[in-house]
Amino acid sequence: MSVTQDGDKSGLVPVRVRRILRGPRPEKVPALVGTACTLIGLIDIAAGVFPRFRASRMHALAEVLPGTLGPLSAALSLSAGVLLLLLAHGLKRHKRRAWRAAVVLLPLGAAAQFVWRHSVLGALLSLVLLALLLRHRGEFAALPDPRSRWRALANFVVMGGGSIALGLVIVSAHPRRVLGSPSLADRLEHVLYGLFGVEGPVAYSNGVDWTVGYSLGALGMLTALTTIYLAFRPEHPAARLTDEDEHRLRALLDQHGGRDSLGHFALRRDKGVVFSPSGKAAVCYRVVSGVMLASGDPIGDVEAWPGAIERFMDEAKAHSWTPAVMGCSETGGQVWTRETGLDALELGDEAVVDVADFSLSGRAMRNVRQMVKRIERNGYTTQVRRVRDLDDAELAHVRHAAADWRGTDTERGFSMALGRIGAPGDGDAVIATAHKKDDGDAPDSPYGDLKAIIHFVPWGPDGMSLELMRRDRSADPGMNELLIVAALQAAPGLGIHRVSLNFAMFRSALARGEKIGAGPVLRVWRGLLVFLSRWFQIESLYKFNAKFRPRWEPRFVVYRTSRDLPRIGFAALQAEGFLNLSLPRPLTRRRPATAPRPCAHIVPAPAEREVRAA
Repeated sequence: MSVTQDGDKSGLVPVRVRRILRGPRPEKVPALVGTACTLIGLIDIAAGVFPRFRASRMHALAEVLPGTLGPLSAALSLSAGVLLLLLAHGLKRHKRRAWRAAVVLLPLGAAAQFVWRHSVLGALLSLVLLALLLRHRGEFAALPDPRSRWRALANFVVMGGGSIALGLVIVSAHPRRVLGSPSLADRLEHVLYGLFGVEGPVAYSNGVDWTVGYSLGALGMLTALTTIYLAFRPEHPAARLTDEDEHRLRALLDQHGGRDSLGHFALRRDKGVVFSPSGKAAVCYRVVSGVMLASGDPIGDVEAWPGAIERFMDEAKAHSWTPAVMGCSETGGQVWTRETGLDALELGDEAVVDVADFSLSGRAMRNVRQMVKRIERNGYTTQVRRVRDLDDAELAHVRHAAADWRGTDTERGFSMALGRIGAPGDGDAVIATAHKKDDGDAPDSPYGDLKAIIHFVPWGPDGMSLELMRRDRSADPGMNELLIVAALQAAPGLGIHRVSLNFAMFRSALARGEKIGAGPVLRVWRGLLVFLSRWFQIESLYKFNAKFRPRWEPRFVVYRTSRDLPRIGFAALQAEGFLNLSLPRPLTRRRPATAPRPCAHIVPAPAEREVRAA
């Protein structure tokens, strides 16, 4: 080792030693502490459950929390392990409340170690972790996630099931003390009684096994206390589009709505919105499983996009949400990556048909032409109108039919779905309907001659985007093709020059993979996509869109790191309605649609911060 020319002797200390003395980087502390809490929590649970494990040297690593000598210490170790597991995820996500709970829990654990076990090592480990949390307390500033008191019910189900399973392990971990051979039903009954602090039917050689009794009682108490806490803590409702937000968004869409075909879908009521400081741009989003998911490009003037994107990133950072964008255009992807340092990946292609170039003539359109002619010969007729041209009775008729013909229990869609028909302000939307007059018999459908519906939302003054396709299951095949052709043929009369159809995920991979000369990797990737199409309509949507000879506009997903992609994909599936993890409708609390509440802890704008500070 050498001394530097300016007399600095830091070079005498090895680099690795200096790094250890300096400690971890601040941004790495939450993940480090969360991982440590997870490992120590698992070790503490094992120490409280298995008698032999409590006496092993390995438990010295878990002495951050109360000791394990005696029945009470075993129960305390088990409780501490469960609490640490509950806190670990919140600590990894920089949550302030998780930090507060850990700061209170760690000194209590250190005191318990020193008093009950006289363990200096356990107390020191607790204090080291506590010092790390206090030193880097600024890293734990994330606000709570959107939540309601219904999470208490989910906690009761999960914690109750976990306590029963862990209780069976506890009862089965002491076979030498048990008299006889109790059945699984007897052990389950003993666990259920023990969670309420009552002795069950399993008999022990020493009369009562206090270790088992205290442990089961602790699990029952934890389940009750965490459920009560979640039931009575303040609510933080998810951000919703208010009437004022919708009015401002519609004003932006009137000026800049022709830029992005997904712009009108920003008016979904289950989305929140952040505006740029100038108010000339906005980003709409929804929070799903800790992912702040935006869809499409920002709304408004491109010059103001960076301000709205900055507000979006500030909101994500304030809550420690994972930022992501689904389905942005190439221009949007360039702005997002330039302003935030995020990365972009091509997700698929949007099918856009130029009305002036569309024709049913030619060999390429033969299949569509023959299908449309066949359906028309079977007696079907079509109507294409603006929503404002339908009277109230017919509009209600269409709404009920669309709801009844839905193939799933939940309304699917997020990035390319509006979730409503004929709402105030949506009069420029277009509805194409297919009808078949009855031959004299009683109609099979309560909707008479109405057989299929297609709904388009505005895309600027001269375009429209496909939002919904529904049909009566008893109708002839090809209803969707019939109505899309009818809409394209009627588009010039409505002043529409371009039509956006469905979004085809991984379209380029499917197209290139089926060509001659495709490489083995591309063929394997296409085969996987074809296999997944059994559940997610990947290939079928691509082939359906390709029938109309569209031009393909690439769409991208914007993400922070590759590690976030599985989480973003899971959140996107939830948002689109393919994974329904919410509570049943009878249990959900519905707020009046006329006065939706914004997020209770939304980050205020800089001007608002100054006013509040004053």
